[in-house]
Amino acid sequence: MVTAADKFPAHDPAENEKQSHVTILVHGFNQTFAKAARFYQDLCAKLFDGPDSLGLCILYDWPSRGSALGYEPDRSHARLCAHDLTDVLSALFDWLVEKQQQTISNPAKACKAKVSLIAHSMGNYVVQKAMAAAWTRKNQPLLVSLINQLLMVAADVDSDLFDMGGPDNNDGNAVANLTYRITALYSGRDSVLGASAGLKHFGMRRLGRTGLSKRPPLADPASPTDNVWDVDCSSFFPQEVDSAAIHGAYFLNDGTLNLIRHVLRGLDRGVLDSLGYTKGAAWPGG
Repeated sequence: MVTAADKFPAHDPAENEKQSHVTILVHGFNQTFAKAARFYQDLCAKLFDGPDSLGLCILYDWPSRGSALGYEPDRSHARLCAHDLTDVLSALFDWLVEKQQQTISNPAKACKAKVSLIAHSMGNYVVQKAMAAAWTRKNQPLLVSLINQLLMVAADVDSDLFDMGGPDNNDGNAVANLTYRITALYSGRDSVLGASAGLKHFGMRRLGRTGLSKRPPLADPASPTDNVWDVDCSSFFPQEVDSAAIHGAYFLNDGTLNLIRHVLRGLDRGVLDSLGYTKGAAWPGG
């Protein structure tokens, strides 16, 4: 991965949006290895291939049961598998710090890639737990952002993750501090996450179904967490896309894929709104 990143084209700091990405993709619940591999290949073909490639995409595969009946065991697996992702993120952080020191001595050695992350569904829970552990492991105060862009797609985590007083706020605070910008893509039409919220152990509304519980989140009343925002993607999906299919439709729809591309590029959220990238026209309720 490091070798591939060193081969990316070098850009002036003023051309930040042109810089290539090393993007980690974390799949969600109910995925066999074969399904996860197809998901990865499809996304690579759409965003990480050809002349408009965003850079390099790497699949982080965690062992879900591949069964709709395995939701709670999958959540347990997600928590356990977070330890392995913590090791990956910690090694990446060490590399970024080393590159920063090398750049001070020799600007020609500047890092040529941003590190970003796309997580889908319960994969966001893996990321939440992994980043919280990495934050603790690195003794919290950090000199660089570990993740440039974190895309939380149909996230099966609590909607108040980033709010002070939320059950998982310590995790949310860690994720926000390790990341330059967090974008949550959600839809109230997602029935899969509606079922998730209804399970007796997970009664809190899901981020991927309702969006943030506060905008911006309030990790500290005196300091809103303004590097976290959300986009309601309901308007991108036509009426005929049923409520269960919407859970994975973000990776099939041209409008949401275009949004993902430009979020990763680092376009300002106001620019994304002005260009019309945050709204679709496929659903009358959007």
